[in-house]
This record gives sequence, C-alpha cells and structure tokens, in this order.
Amino acid sequence: MKFNHISDRELLQHYVQGNEACLEMLIKRHKNKVFTSIYLIVQDRYIAEDIFQETFIKVVQVMRSGKYKEEDKFVPWVMRIARNMAIDYFRKSKRNVMITGEDGEDIFARMEIAEMNREETLISNQTNKTVRQLIEMLPEEQKMVLVLRQYAGLSFKEIAAMTDVSINTALGRMRYALTNLRKLIMEKELNLQ
Repeated sequence: MKFNHISDRELLQHYVQGNEACLEMLIKRHKNKVFTSIYLIVQDRYIAEDIFQETFIKVVQVMRSGKYKEEDKFVPWVMRIARNMAIDYFRKSKRNVMITGEDGEDIFARMEIAEMNREETLISNQTNKTVRQLIEMLPEEQKMVLVLRQYAGLSFKEIAAMTDVSINTALGRMRYALTNLRKLIMEKELNLQ
C-alpha cells in the first residue's frame, strides 16, 4: 500500500486498525512543522527533540485510548499538544527565554553597538537583561506572539497557525503585549534608551 497519496484521516484510520506504518508515515509527513514549532519556543535542539518525542507518545496514547475524535484536524491537534508541552517545559524549568539567531548566538547580545566603551557595554547589557525580564512578566499568550513575531520573524499568519488562533487574535495578543510592556516600563520608571 502506498501512503504518499493517502490523507491524514485515512492514515489515522489504518493506524487505529493496527497498521503501525501509518503512524510512522504521519510522523514523517509532519515532523518538520511540529519540530520547528517546538524549537522556536525552546531554542534548544536536544530539548526540542525530547519534546517532539513526548508529543508523539502522547498522540499515540490518546489514539490508542480511543479518545481522539478530530480526524480532519490532526495537524492542528498535534501542534497544540507540542506547543503546550514546550510551554510546560518553560514553566517547569522557570527558564528565561533566550532568542538565538541562525548562528546560535543570543539576539540580545547583538544589540551591542560596535565600538562601545566599557560603560556603554554595561548599560546595554543591563537594558537587554531588563527587556528579557519584562517579556517574562507578560501573560503566556502575549509573550509567545511577541517572541515569535519580533525575534523569530514569523508572520502573523504563521503565528496564528502555530498557536491555533485567528490572525486577528494573534494581532490582538501582540497589541496587548506591547501595551503591557509599555505599562511595565512606566511602572518601573525605566529608561531603556
């Protein structure tokens, strides 16, 4: 049986009937999208791989228990599980978000201007640290949209698909995130210039 031209729904049905190869095909088919969404959140390849495996273990458990009912919404369902597991990882580790570029370096570290003197470098480093702390204070949904938009460079359409919300909801969360950041800056009487 060729599985390349078969729908996710049909693969799910065959898997539930005992054909393990169908689950493997589903995982291969959607691995890049699911893994990338996890990686964008955790920013660590090894942790992302662990969460990816845990995501599909949970998928298998739910499917084997007979509780899976969203046959036409398989990918959004898996993405939601993956996203929630990545967010849970952050909650458990209470880790600060570190946004890295393609070269693996912290983007905040790049904010340093060339030829800064020692005092300017210290001030810049403190500002970057303060911004990270303020971002951590945002509600989870707002923080997610802000990080994915500003630091991962995703479009609002991509963010909406990844977080399983409408584009308007993603835009609204970004607006609230920026408003809340401004309020936090004013409350703490910070000068981030």
